[in-house]
Amino acid sequence: MLMLTYYGHSCLLLDDGAHKVLTDPFLTGNPTAAITADAVAADTILLSHAHGDHFGDAQAIAERTGAEVVGVPEVLGLLRLPGAKLHGMNLGGTLVLAFGSMRMVLARHSSGVAGGCACGYIIRMGGKTVYFAGDTAIFSDMKFLGERDAIDYALLPIGDNYTMGPEDAALAAKWLGAKHVIPIHYNTWPIIAQDPEEFKKLCEAASDAKVSIVKPGASLELA
Repeated sequence: MLMLTYYGHSCLLLDDGAHKVLTDPFLTGNPTAAITADAVAADTILLSHAHGDHFGDAQAIAERTGAEVVGVPEVLGLLRLPGAKLHGMNLGGTLVLAFGSMRMVLARHSSGVAGGCACGYIIRMGGKTVYFAGDTAIFSDMKFLGERDAIDYALLPIGDNYTMGPEDAALAAKWLGAKHVIPIHYNTWPIIAQDPEEFKKLCEAASDAKVSIVKPGASLELA
């Protein structure tokens, strides 16, 4: 069984009952955060890039939990943690861990640090394949991602302005061939305000994906 808990913005936890993978832990200063940085659990932290609303509380959470932090080397260079707690990788690389594996994939977005790049992750955990897109525009290689992996759940930003908006995210779901889509990175601030119900209609009309709207603080079993 794999459970997803959404903490708001792009922060979520994947928990298979034995391992906990946390993404982009922006909690302090996040008006939608459903948990505090001193309460969240993690064994592994995945960072998509170094903007403050994604890099967020990575340092504090890793110090408290002892979690390993994964990201591109330039992003990890901003952390003050022992080298044993950092795993640098780059686009196309695959990392095998106790819970399964993950592959770092392209995201079309600025990185927040000189020389770095933004990324997403294809995560294999609990018998499921989960695509965490990070912050990204739509890009044609999403078709390749869908051909390369049978994606069970795609976690896609829909906020617009800084990332793709609902229309492009709906098209991305089609290109990815995802069975399920969960929208993220919206309604944190007025500039990225979106109606997830409208996105659900768009996405399900444009693709075969089923959309699950998970509110901050709520959990969903990835069946």
